[in-house]
Amino acid sequence: MRAQRASKPGDLPARAEIVVVGGGVVGCSVAYHLARLGRSDVLLLEQGHLSGGTTWHAAGLVGPLRASESGTRLVRYSAELYARLEEETGLATGYLNTGGLVLARTPDRMTQLRRTAAYGAAYGLEAEVVSAERAREMWPPMQVDDLLGALWLPGDGKVNPADLTQSLARGARQGGATIRERTRVLELLVSETAAGRAVTGVRTDAGDVEADRVVLCAGQWSKALGDAAGVVVPLHSAEHFYVVTEAVEGTRPDLPIMRDQDGWTYFKEEVGGLVVGGFEPNAKAWVAPDQIPYPFEFALLEEDWEHFSLLMDEAVHRIPSLATTGIRKFYNGPESFTPDNQFLLGETPEVRGLYVGCGFNSVGIASAGGAGRALAEWIVGDGPQDDLTGVDVRRFGPPQNDVGFLRERVVETLGLHYAIPWPNREPVSGRPQRTSPLHDVLRGRGALFGTRNGWERPLVYGPAELDYTWGKPAWLAASAAEHRACRTGVAVFDQTSFSKYAVSGPDALALLQWLCAADVDVQVGGCVYTPWLNERGGYEADVTVTRTADDAFLVVSSAATTYRDLDWLARHRSPGQDVRFADVTGDLAVLGTMGPGARDLLSRHTTADLADEAFPFGTSQEIEVAGVRLRATRMTYVGELGWELYVPVDGAVAVHAALTGDSAVDAGYSAIESLRLEKGYRAFGRELLPDVTPREAGLVFATALRGDKDFLGRAALVAAPGPARRLVSLVCADPEAMLWGGELLLRRGEPVGQVTSAAWGATVGAAVGLAWVRGQVDAALLDAGGFSVDVGGGDAAVRLSLRAPLR
Repeated sequence: MRAQRASKPGDLPARAEIVVVGGGVVGCSVAYHLARLGRSDVLLLEQGHLSGGTTWHAAGLVGPLRASESGTRLVRYSAELYARLEEETGLATGYLNTGGLVLARTPDRMTQLRRTAAYGAAYGLEAEVVSAERAREMWPPMQVDDLLGALWLPGDGKVNPADLTQSLARGARQGGATIRERTRVLELLVSETAAGRAVTGVRTDAGDVEADRVVLCAGQWSKALGDAAGVVVPLHSAEHFYVVTEAVEGTRPDLPIMRDQDGWTYFKEEVGGLVVGGFEPNAKAWVAPDQIPYPFEFALLEEDWEHFSLLMDEAVHRIPSLATTGIRKFYNGPESFTPDNQFLLGETPEVRGLYVGCGFNSVGIASAGGAGRALAEWIVGDGPQDDLTGVDVRRFGPPQNDVGFLRERVVETLGLHYAIPWPNREPVSGRPQRTSPLHDVLRGRGALFGTRNGWERPLVYGPAELDYTWGKPAWLAASAAEHRACRTGVAVFDQTSFSKYAVSGPDALALLQWLCAADVDVQVGGCVYTPWLNERGGYEADVTVTRTADDAFLVVSSAATTYRDLDWLARHRSPGQDVRFADVTGDLAVLGTMGPGARDLLSRHTTADLADEAFPFGTSQEIEVAGVRLRATRMTYVGELGWELYVPVDGAVAVHAALTGDSAVDAGYSAIESLRLEKGYRAFGRELLPDVTPREAGLVFATALRGDKDFLGRAALVAAPGPARRLVSLVCADPEAMLWGGELLLRRGEPVGQVTSAAWGATVGAAVGLAWVRGQVDAALLDAGGFSVDVGGGDAAVRLSLRAPLR
């Protein structure tokens, strides 16, 4: 049934099933795809005119090949949609498949381009490394004297952003959606319900509109609206610059897009001239999100030639004729960026029925088609229908929503677009945010810290800095020493950043039995390793559950998934269920005491009996260590004898001092990574994703699938055919080869999969990792050999196995 119309200015409906806020390319894409999915009662509201915010001044580049398979699928669909949309709607999008070139001035950039070409082979997209001279043949205006080569991407293209937006809008209208321009949304309306806070509509300058669901696609305006509704939308705008030149000899309409990332610049043809833009290493932050002026439609900021001079100098270096070419127009248009350079998508955990699609970090045009479809499917399907972990809005919480942090971070984030994407790169701005009670102690002991979900975490001890390289870094020797100490003696890891939730109440067991694929109805003190699965049987979390009382449990999860996990618990609590859950992450420090000497070490500081009979693996007890009462859980992520000690924060320094003042060494997360891969342990976000099942991951043993307990996702696992891929362990044959994860896996030269995680294993004496192999995989296939990985253009032979290198 269509919405009832009210007699309001502009004939604004009194109610709609779904309201989309924002008429840029993303909002119009969401409306278009909702209509395609049969949702005709959709109202899109735009404060000015369509595309008048950030969309109109976007450069319009569309590059399908991304660093992840899910990201590549998303942008690949965008390109396919833009190519056919004119035929469907009658409005041209200006899409032209020109191909693209990415240049390399340095050996490190060449290695990156070879790795990117390997991504293309893994994801089914053509990508070819070419010589500098071949690149010049494709792009005659440039000089190539300083280039080592380039990457040719035949799938790249360009589009006219304003035309694309209008075409999507017409498609949405054809499907029944209503679009109202010059209607400013002032507030998101939210009410308290028995199940929590829920959206009820929007307040506009033309009146209120009731809605079942609201989709916030307001670009850089989204954070202010989110803040007022108590929703985390971590965005901050930066000034983004490009110029349009007069005619340049050698250009033509189908001239490929060209990116000179070592010079921070990009180029595309426009009316015989060139669009020259870029991503300078130190960006210029704009105003705070709540200070964006209104109206700000089809508007630009003041020219800043001094700031742009770095990019212009590099452009002239690449294209010498630009030194004598006039400038038609200087564009300085603000765009919003997120703390990690990935956009925000999905239903917010704070307010049910409120969705976001914003923060596109200057890739909104390329992403809009796929992101609009994904968000529409999320809304209609009441959950993501694909792996969207990397862009899920629930990856952020209040610490990342602080304006001061965001303002500092955006200066770095914009510049990272064209920086070499080192696999272990750590952000440097906006730190520290959250620290363990041991932070100062560990810093004094030489810890180098990384960050995860705002937490400072020790990566390695001793080296002066974290150096970045495709080969073996200088800090590897120190990490390997920590690794060996854990394998042969005992090491202590500060794992305070683990997410920790207290789940309690009369119905706590019932809720967890449904969410946990394993059976957690164990005796008090039992600890169970278990996945949380979605209805498709894919991973939503990878946790341990400890029963601390008949009606109380401690759930421990990844540091990165706190808000996602808490949301998963909340949305699956049935009406009337008496269950309480609290985030106790900050209340408890965690000291992982691991290694064959762990029992002897702990025994010197506790009167508790730690023998196997008294304290078996997979159990938890409250004990006293160094005079501090704490919870000790015999569970390990490194594959050695050990306990995770959950220590009240005020006792953490004393316990740590006692343990490391004895025979233990401090060890960091880099050692944890290599230790877990030698044992074949999987990680959520790397191996375990929403489109990965326990069968594919080789983790059926961690479920109750062979029993009769029902759980979320069980039906899908039972009905699924045999897996079409399998996760396997790998070891490099050459001890000098260094793997980082993401490498293309080949068999006799043909692509068969991709490495998910890798590190140098000090016990094995070579790089180790986990990888997907496509097809029917068994031990006989793997034993037959012929496998290698592409390490930036060269092949490194690997041995694959269904079992871990160390058992």
